[in-house]
Amino acid sequence: MRATTGQTERETFLRSVEAHVVPVTPLMQNCTLFLCRETKQAVIVDPGGDVSLIIEALERTGAEPVAIWLTHGHFDHAGGAPALKRQLDVPILGPHANDAWLTTSITEQERTFGVFVNGEDFEPDRWLKDGEVLSFGRVRFTVRHCPGHTPGHVLFINEADRIGQFGDVLFAGSIGRTDFPRGDHELLLENIARIILPLPDDFLFIPGHGPASTVGEERRSNPFLQGLSTG
Repeated sequence: MRATTGQTERETFLRSVEAHVVPVTPLMQNCTLFLCRETKQAVIVDPGGDVSLIIEALERTGAEPVAIWLTHGHFDHAGGAPALKRQLDVPILGPHANDAWLTTSITEQERTFGVFVNGEDFEPDRWLKDGEVLSFGRVRFTVRHCPGHTPGHVLFINEADRIGQFGDVLFAGSIGRTDFPRGDHELLLENIARIILPLPDDFLFIPGHGPASTVGEERRSNPFLQGLSTG
């Protein structure tokens, strides 16, 4: 069943938090389970689809899910959130309210791109704001509003374990697309410089698609970041 994604799950174990990446949807979107190693409480970031695979990962890790977090409102990141919420009885948090036009148009997005993930239009239980801190178990992540790929995109940053989920802002060797409606290339670069580049070199990030990387590696080799100065 998992082979249909074309990509195997990936796991990272740090001091306080575990990260289990479950590739979902035909677009290989990195749904991420962040798990508190001490309490086993967990959050699910960007359940774009293939909800059964996400449930399998939760059961296998023994996680106790407490919330769904969304980086932004594109269908491959958010489409499965309502179905997962019904199964787990947990709230959907995020993204920023500037992506309301996207979370309420999931099915329209699927038709536009010709990719169907059985997503649903919805509004989250709560929109997220820049600078707020989200906690589960003993783990804390800071929310950073980082528009450019979409107006309401957010990042989830854990400074203690130096790990984050960056959605479609930054990738290994690339950056998020800005040719979609309401994308802004210059704003995206400005926010990468202001929010991401000041992070330490060994800060590990999970992107929305593809392999994880570190801020230092991208600062050194990512062609889109050359010449950017930290904010």
